[in-house]
Amino acid sequence: MGLSGDAMELTEGEIVARYDAALTLLDGFDHAPRLGKAREVARAERSPGIGTRGRFRSTTPGLVTRSTVRASGVHLRETVEGDGLVTPARAQVLQGLRRALAIALAIGGAFDDRSGLDALKAENLAGRLAETDRAKFRELLEAEALAVGFTFANALSFLLAPLRGAESREVPAPEEVLTDNAQAMLEGLLWEVDQRLADLDDDALIATLAAQAELVMERLVDRARQAPRASIFGEAAWRVEADDLELRGFTPSTAAKGKPLTMQFKQPHEVVGNHIAKHQALKLSKMLMAYDFERKLNPFADLGGFIFTFMGDGAPGTGKTTLIQMMAGMIHGYCEVAGYSFRYENLSTESIDSYQGKSGQNAKAFINAIIDPAVIGFGTIDDIDQLAGKRGDRQASAGQLEITAVLMESFAGANTVVRGNCTFGMFSNYPENVDDALRQRAGARFLVDGPQTQDDYIDILSLLLGKRHDIPLGDHDLFAAQELTRAVAESFAKHARPAEQKLADVFDDVRGKIGDLDTIAKIGTYLKGIHAADERFTGRAIKNITDAVKVRAMDVELPDEWFETADRFMHKPYDEKLAMVNDMRVPITTEMVLQEVNRYADSEFRYADKSDEVAIDNAVRDMRRTEIAKRRYLEGKG
Repeated sequence: MGLSGDAMELTEGEIVARYDAALTLLDGFDHAPRLGKAREVARAERSPGIGTRGRFRSTTPGLVTRSTVRASGVHLRETVEGDGLVTPARAQVLQGLRRALAIALAIGGAFDDRSGLDALKAENLAGRLAETDRAKFRELLEAEALAVGFTFANALSFLLAPLRGAESREVPAPEEVLTDNAQAMLEGLLWEVDQRLADLDDDALIATLAAQAELVMERLVDRARQAPRASIFGEAAWRVEADDLELRGFTPSTAAKGKPLTMQFKQPHEVVGNHIAKHQALKLSKMLMAYDFERKLNPFADLGGFIFTFMGDGAPGTGKTTLIQMMAGMIHGYCEVAGYSFRYENLSTESIDSYQGKSGQNAKAFINAIIDPAVIGFGTIDDIDQLAGKRGDRQASAGQLEITAVLMESFAGANTVVRGNCTFGMFSNYPENVDDALRQRAGARFLVDGPQTQDDYIDILSLLLGKRHDIPLGDHDLFAAQELTRAVAESFAKHARPAEQKLADVFDDVRGKIGDLDTIAKIGTYLKGIHAADERFTGRAIKNITDAVKVRAMDVELPDEWFETADRFMHKPYDEKLAMVNDMRVPITTEMVLQEVNRYADSEFRYADKSDEVAIDNAVRDMRRTEIAKRRYLEGKG
């Protein structure tokens, strides 16, 4: 991957120059815990002939500090090595620790240069720091400490990723987080790491270090929100070419290599029916491949026709899983041609955890893995009605509500940035059970209704029977009905009029009063009528509709030959790709707008009706139970 246009290079020379300082920290230092509580651990004696390393008292250049109380030393290198011969895994962990510390110290130097902290340190050391600069000095020291601490945890998590196995560990929240200065921050973090690693085998040691790094990052992100000068680091980006590591402020980095895909991919003709859903999934697969790794932007996101989130709903057995398999297979194939890293992950019910905060942490890790700008990402949330809790639902667990909060913030929060390198699909058999606000964060709706016509049913029967039989096909053109151009045009045309009766009543009422809906004013009047019929139809719904219209304006068939070799389209410069895509844009028409209004509103009315029916059924059931209980009580009393 090349250097990002907005990322500065952190050179190998700058990192290697900090190796000695990093090794000194690993060898040992004295630390008296201020916030954390020391764990009583009896350290085993070293084997004969293995010497102990000398302790030292560390100092921070440019700072006038008082000596602290001497406490038991921190010897992380000894802790990791253990007793006896050092295993290859532990040697790699030590290399990762040294490398992460050196990168963090190099970032500290870069921060000093960028913020002017180096000059203030020199003045403080010489005793010439002006009284008016003392507050700024303290704030910059805090920001530097946060930057260095976060970078250490971030780089360590990144470098440990290839070593991690299936084991995971629960660790307490970090406490010894000291923001006085960068040196205090690193010593506090290393002291706490040292407390966690005693008497662990290789896999447990690596899992514990990784878990600790993740929690440290979360803690420092929270602290950075209140730090007045943390944005100096938060808005900057550096790249470490040797590690293929990109540091973007307080955003966790993830290794570009994703988990190996073990799913069985499907071809488009194997998705029977579901014409609009299949059409949009195929388009979205190609859209993703227009992403430019240098600009960190996609022309479709730039032009306003990119689908960042979508909702696929339908009855059980209508083809949602098959649609996922088709889309993942298409993107995976294109990425292989282009030489891009592809990451697919599914957020499953296993992410719900009984530990407070862990479910939200799992959801955030899932989001961060997919939005990583160094990969093409596809994230799915299957059975989202079971995974994300509905606010106000007394049966929703704390873990489900944590996941809902993370997804809402990630999909349309204040800090959401749509680069166009990834997309998220939420799938459900019961979308009416999904929190209204979360469901409305789905920018597109894919009705996955399965086979509908006689031809569809013949096609799916033939497909599922396979070829190991001698039954003749009969008078039928196999898979002709799955030809998308004709099928999609017919499917969109059906939305010229609403399908849901309540919405159709609104449509007819508005048209009867003002005539054909052929202007923006008249369509706006129709939208107000929909809102009057269902108050949940808000401004977010209008945004989703206009986004869908823009997608329709970019509803172009990118030629298959563009994706046969990387140089035809995928590896072209961003501006050239933008021009190629823009040339294919189609005009927006009133028919197109009305179809998207009806398509979106139909889905909302469908969800609302089902949701209301479920609520009524539950209320009736509760009333019957109360009545029976009351009768039994009176009978028993009599």
